[in-house]
Amino acid sequence: MKTLAENLLDRDAGLLWHPYAPVDAGAHYAVKGAQGAELLLHDRSGTEHRVVDGMASWWSMVHGYRNPVLDAAAHAQIEKFSHVMFGGLTHEPAIELAERLVAIAPQNLRHVFLADSGSISVEVALKLALQYQEACGARGRQRFLALRGGYHGDTFAAMSVCDPVDGMHSAFAPLCSEQLFLPRPPAAEHAADGNWIYDQGEFDAWASGARGIAAAHAHELAGIIVEPVLQGAGGMFIYPPQAIAVLREIADEHGLLLIADEIATGFGRTGRLFAVQHAQVEPDIMCVGKALTGGYLSLAAMLCSARVAQTLAAARGASALLHGPTFMGNPLACAIAIASLDLLTGAGPAADFGSGAPERPAPWQSQVARLERGLRGSLAPARTLPPVKAVRVLGGVGVIQLHQPVQVAALAAAAVERGAWVRPFRDLVYVMPPYVCTDGQLQQLGDALCGAIDQVYGG
Repeated sequence: MKTLAENLLDRDAGLLWHPYAPVDAGAHYAVKGAQGAELLLHDRSGTEHRVVDGMASWWSMVHGYRNPVLDAAAHAQIEKFSHVMFGGLTHEPAIELAERLVAIAPQNLRHVFLADSGSISVEVALKLALQYQEACGARGRQRFLALRGGYHGDTFAAMSVCDPVDGMHSAFAPLCSEQLFLPRPPAAEHAADGNWIYDQGEFDAWASGARGIAAAHAHELAGIIVEPVLQGAGGMFIYPPQAIAVLREIADEHGLLLIADEIATGFGRTGRLFAVQHAQVEPDIMCVGKALTGGYLSLAAMLCSARVAQTLAAARGASALLHGPTFMGNPLACAIAIASLDLLTGAGPAADFGSGAPERPAPWQSQVARLERGLRGSLAPARTLPPVKAVRVLGGVGVIQLHQPVQVAALAAAAVERGAWVRPFRDLVYVMPPYVCTDGQLQQLGDALCGAIDQVYGG
């Protein structure tokens, strides 16, 4: 007789596609429960594994699973109404969420467009930049400048500004708009004392080259899009904040809009509320998502400056921003996002997060600082492992880079046996855990990753 997990895994295989996988790939574990920073997994044999979720459900579940504050916000909104169209109507959750986002975002960002997902918020940002240039009378400016190694989403416009060669979307290159790409800035390390360490000569050469490329193509460019400081799915690559300042100067010099893709980096993940703040730079447009609802529902937002919004509003015959998702401004998602922002900023009600965790999570600054300390300590032993090329930590992000491509299934299974769920890719084994992880859980993550690497690669 099949175990319940085996039955679920069999029913899944060949029926459901999973991300970046063949339809017959299926899944390796069934999730039977979740609480705080932990998942309860069952494998095919029916064996139960209680693991720390090193992925925070792809970097979104920052407050943990079954969070009582977010649960309460969801229940309260459901008792009123869960959805209503946003065309011609409005409601308090959307208004309040927009007010809160404007209050905590870089000061020049004053207007909010609510979108379904991070990728869609990027689509809207690119559309806005094109419409802005059209409103300014610059009709030939229809391309974007982006960094090699970047990732901005899986929809077509977003794919076009992802890395065109080493990214996940090279198969679609003939169908995507052709954009212009700058080399990556040099790699940087964010030291424990807060200083940024990188090769100044390499950086100066990169900056000079970037200025030259932008100047040569400025007449056809609408904007610059960048993941500030940390490139996520493109390789967990950390680079100097000064590169963002250079891009800001380039944008100002040539009349381009600077778009900050903060979908992965926003809401404290890198040690600043928004990663652009490492460079003390204000973008013209900013996209946020993932952690916006604490991982509960899909919701994203695009914020833009008053200058950009007013330029578009004043355009003759084309003043509307041409996008309107069916679930735009979903009240349920907005209500949960408000509660999530309350928890991040310390404005929300107290909550009991269970054994081993504080009764009320600290504001994001204290939480992420604790994650950084814990990850620096727990991942440090990986530096001595022969398969390991580098270890880097930035805020609530810990990365172990190997000398060779990861054996994904074997390493993930070895980590599960040691009490951690991770999703390696390329040559990277990394964690972006929930902010509510305890010190013990952070140590468990580090021990599991080091042990799994040692097991799979034989030390």
